[in-house]
Amino acid sequence: MRLAKIDWVLGVVLAAMVVAVSACGSSSSSSSSAGLPSKIGTGEGQLNLVAWEGYTQPEWVKPYEAQTGCKVHAKYAGSSDEMVTLMRQGGGGQYDMVSASGDASLRLIRGGEVAAMNVALVPEWKNFIPQLQSPPHNTVDGKHYGISLQWGPNTLLYNTKSVTPAPTSWAAIYSAKYKGQVTVPANPIQIADAALYLSKTQPSLGISDPYELTEAQLNAAANLLKQQRPLIKKYWALASDEIELFKNGDATIGAAWPYQYSTLIADKEPVQQIIPSEGATGWADTWMLSAHAKDANCAYKWVNWVSSPKVQAEQAISYGETPVNTKACPYMEKIHKGSCGLYHANAPAAYFDSIKFWKTPVAECGNGQSDCMDYTKWQQKWTEVTG
Repeated sequence: MRLAKIDWVLGVVLAAMVVAVSACGSSSSSSSSAGLPSKIGTGEGQLNLVAWEGYTQPEWVKPYEAQTGCKVHAKYAGSSDEMVTLMRQGGGGQYDMVSASGDASLRLIRGGEVAAMNVALVPEWKNFIPQLQSPPHNTVDGKHYGISLQWGPNTLLYNTKSVTPAPTSWAAIYSAKYKGQVTVPANPIQIADAALYLSKTQPSLGISDPYELTEAQLNAAANLLKQQRPLIKKYWALASDEIELFKNGDATIGAAWPYQYSTLIADKEPVQQIIPSEGATGWADTWMLSAHAKDANCAYKWVNWVSSPKVQAEQAISYGETPVNTKACPYMEKIHKGSCGLYHANAPAAYFDSIKFWKTPVAECGNGQSDCMDYTKWQQKWTEVTG
């Protein structure tokens, strides 16, 4: 929704797991050792996706359907929690794939909801940026539980006419100056944004990783969000919710994704987005295959389609995010000159490493200690914040 810098301690737990892996339909043969498909068979005629809003736009879906005969049906989810729930309830029977971010992917792997995939059947995989070929949020014990897609930062979005002077810090969304005009995601992982802000403004708390919080650090982040609660106009569930809030003038500042900014700018709304001085959290998304997918051939055809340089470029510009395919830049420049640099597709590794990418909070802190609060504690705190 990764990461040369992310230290996943769940590896030990996941090493003992056996996740069911399905072959690509009756027309595909499987490799004997790994149980992975060795080729892509005839498409099943449909593909059912759980996706972030904006990930199944007609400009690349319709050509895929025409070429493969696989009709795409998408269910948009507003949060990683919703994606996990949908896949647990309807994976295989109802949904074939999910565009999971890093705060969902390991939960899906650990729960057995997703299957390992054969990257040898995805020719463009070799052209992915090194950090996202085998990242720890989707690759466990050498098994690839999905194919990386796009990545980007969570930004501070604001109305340039209403918010003056232009903000430079996340402090703006905690300021009483904008009471009733603030909007942030309806998502427990939003706690990490508060923790990142506190790591810079209250260093005495000792927060070094916004996803690895002790009880005291989690309480501090939750308390900041509780203070923010009276300022909130609405916690948005879908990107389109926030877009409408800004268009209607109900919100003038908030936490957003580049997609909202791109959409609002295209509609000539007076908005700007920044990565504030404290830095930003972010996402790196993966198309993951249900362990019981009925349309696995169409699924492999889909990941090949969306990982191609041209479609990577189309999605990157449409959404305002960064492609994983290093060959996408020339296509981006053809669509919109300067977009390769604008969306950091040619940025050095240091830019990627500067973003604190979403990951699932666990008890192990990555420093030999086990006193961090796991995701269930985050969910409990978020409920306390939002009521």
